[in-house]
Amino acid sequence: MIRAFLALPVPDDIRLRLSALQHRLPLPRPIPYENFHVTLTFLDRQPEPLLEELHHAIETMTLPAPRLRLDGLGSFGGNEPDAVHARLADDPALSALSAKLTRAAREAGIAVKARKFVPHITLGRLRKHEVGPETLARALGALGEVTSQPWLAETLVLYRSTLRADGPVYDPLAEYPLRG
Repeated sequence: MIRAFLALPVPDDIRLRLSALQHRLPLPRPIPYENFHVTLTFLDRQPEPLLEELHHAIETMTLPAPRLRLDGLGSFGGNEPDAVHARLADDPALSALSAKLTRAAREAGIAVKARKFVPHITLGRLRKHEVGPETLARALGALGEVTSQPWLAETLVLYRSTLRADGPVYDPLAEYPLRG
């Protein structure tokens, strides 16, 4: 079984900017610079033959290259925050790409959980009660508006996610070109 997901890599200049922001936030477990990505479809643990079938399906698809842009910071978990992220501006092409990949995964026999697509880049994770919602809100507010110039996502990656005690390790299994 392979734990996997489909994601867009983040360019180095955006990674550097996000890494600098991490140091100004109360993040007990920051995401390493090299792990920044935009998840489009989380596949969870799958047998290798299903991932191979999905891989072959994606290779035959024409995939649009969405334009991405940072559009603020936020957190998941409400009153018990469990993750801090950089939001991405709404883009119909990005949402359509995520939906297309989710459909392809389901057609390959992968039971992708139904969840609303929220485009983001995770900056750090929190355990329950590690950082209170008020403290986190103040820290996020102190950073002001976080935006960026748009960038074109040119590559989709199928990643393997290996969970380790010191955090997950992401290895690319396959890359697919996106067309602008």
